[in-house]
Amino acid sequence: MAKTVRSVTFRCSECGWSGPKWVGRCGECQAWGTVAEVGAPGARTRAVTTPGRPALPIGEVDITRAAANPSGVEEFDRVLGGGLVPGAVVLVAGEPGIGKSTLLLDVAARAARSGATALYVSGEESAAQVRSRAERIEAMARSLFLAAETDLATVLGQIDQVQPDLLVIDSVQTIASAEVDGAAGNVSQVREVAAAIISVAKQRGIAALIVGHVTKDGSIAGPRILEHLVDVVVTFEGERHSRLRLVRAVKNRFGPTDEVGCFDLSDAGITGLPDPSGLFLSQRAAPVSGTCITATVEGRRPLLAEVQALVAATTAPQPRRATSGVDSARVAMITAVLERRANAPLKGHDVYVSTVGGVRLREPSSDLAVAMALASAILDIPTDPQLIAIGEVGLAGEIRPVPGVERRLAEASRLAFTTALVPVGTRGTASIPERLEVIEVPDVTSAVRRLGAGPRLAVVDG
Repeated sequence: MAKTVRSVTFRCSECGWSGPKWVGRCGECQAWGTVAEVGAPGARTRAVTTPGRPALPIGEVDITRAAANPSGVEEFDRVLGGGLVPGAVVLVAGEPGIGKSTLLLDVAARAARSGATALYVSGEESAAQVRSRAERIEAMARSLFLAAETDLATVLGQIDQVQPDLLVIDSVQTIASAEVDGAAGNVSQVREVAAAIISVAKQRGIAALIVGHVTKDGSIAGPRILEHLVDVVVTFEGERHSRLRLVRAVKNRFGPTDEVGCFDLSDAGITGLPDPSGLFLSQRAAPVSGTCITATVEGRRPLLAEVQALVAATTAPQPRRATSGVDSARVAMITAVLERRANAPLKGHDVYVSTVGGVRLREPSSDLAVAMALASAILDIPTDPQLIAIGEVGLAGEIRPVPGVERRLAEASRLAFTTALVPVGTRGTASIPERLEVIEVPDVTSAVRRLGAGPRLAVVDG
């Protein structure tokens, strides 16, 4: 017979952390005044029972149950590891308006057109609003069912009635269970709703896509256990003023977590970009000073991006350092290196550095391109339009090697670039494309001298 032990638990309403006694500050998320007493279920001890399904040798487990079915959106499949696995639960998180609902409605419609039954449950919009979007993005399908519900029991009833192969919940924070106290979206409700959806998906072999909200700092809203329960966690990224959207896998039980899907969001819907480098490069009739191309790696995918710099004289006592798409701390460091190591006259000048197309350059491999763009702006000498720069800049002015140089050079050669500035030692460690001239530069001074010749380069000659 089971024996119940009563206990009292104190839980944080922000992150779900719990403890045996009350504290003023949460021990997990460090929020103040969020810990309150909750009724905790008693701890139970049970007798040993005979399992209904005995354990099998690992070689006898049916692997076909974990086979992925393509969703019809190649860029989404790339991130998922090949497609949607029956019984898998995918959590899709991102900022409001980033394109989550548009993408998942497109995925549901493509699944319905391929012969599957899809159920789209919207807790944020009415069925008429969802249909209006479906018509706009051409996501109409006969076996795609819509339901606007916010009650968990009703949602489970819709699943029983439709018997879908694919389930979309938009979003988990808008659905509530009558058996749990509190409004929709709180920790207890999110935990209960997610557990119920995951349970029914596992039992019936339904591929489930769950939309999750994010907090103001970009983390997934709700209890941290939500990310542990699901099989895949993907995040939507992108700037509001840019059409580019990136989908990254944060967690994936069925594939890699270093893949990135690229999408173009427009009024006509969201489409995959198998070759997105063109979005990040400017098209001009003549070269312009203050620009340089670099090759960055998003996941496993090399992308070419353009860095632009503008240097303008100012009389302000504190010159401005404004950035967009690049790390402001690294730009400040590169500016100091150019001023100290290459004698660049940046005192009394405002410095602006940006990227093209809304791409964000997070890795240090773009340092050399930033330095070249700044030097080009200072000297008013355009860089070669067919040149790319790859390398990390150190405080001593040296150019350090970066990983994945071979893939970056191959992408540059594919897009008809003819010259590459790279760190010393690249020739011995990477395969060089035949049509690409690789120039190894030891430091930023050597790299800046490649901009031109003559007295205008006295700035770097000391």
